[in-house]
Amino acid sequence: MSKYNILIIEDHALTRFGLITAFETEKNFAKIFEAANAKSGIKIMEENPVDIVIMDLGLPDINGIEATKKIKENHSNVKIVILSSHEQEEDVIKSIKAGACAYCTKDVAPQKLVDIVNSALKGASWFDPKVAEYVLNAAVSNTMQEQETKEVAKPSLNANLTTRETDVLTLLAEGLTNVEIAKKLDISVNTTKVHVCSILHKLEVNDRTQAAIKAIKHNII
Repeated sequence: MSKYNILIIEDHALTRFGLITAFETEKNFAKIFEAANAKSGIKIMEENPVDIVIMDLGLPDINGIEATKKIKENHSNVKIVILSSHEQEEDVIKSIKAGACAYCTKDVAPQKLVDIVNSALKGASWFDPKVAEYVLNAAVSNTMQEQETKEVAKPSLNANLTTRETDVLTLLAEGLTNVEIAKKLDISVNTTKVHVCSILHKLEVNDRTQAAIKAIKHNII
């Protein structure tokens, strides 16, 4: 099993302690580094190998978005998970543009955060349901702007989706849950889950948000 090093940049000592506690029992993490501000975190990055960073946005010296930019400039392969008490669209979009691969609100359950970090290490993106709509809206807006600028059609992708899978993907992109999709299409929840798994496999993505963004960009729905 691969061992990873994680860095937690969080100015509140109690929150930082809770995060460390959540990860120190995980066998796939070799070292857990901590920093109370961005400058200390960046210095740790310069002196130690780090695979993933949990980044608070409201840091006392450099805000988390700027710190994310600085880290990605020198450590492009490092994954950065934003952990914030803010849900503003501007913060979410700026975080993504800075290079973050996940955005979580601070009410996320500890084990859920561990799962998100592990999936991010495997290349997945994750956005809290409270802010996922911002990501999808930004993807749609960017795609439309690119189309208008280049005056060409959006690239198509032959994902070989069935008609039912396309129906499920369309509703998924609208933000519906599996239960809501099942009710809308008059199918079982288990059947819906099977369709979603098949869609993720065919589109070669790791989560629902990535599937929705790819579908929009490639004119699948």
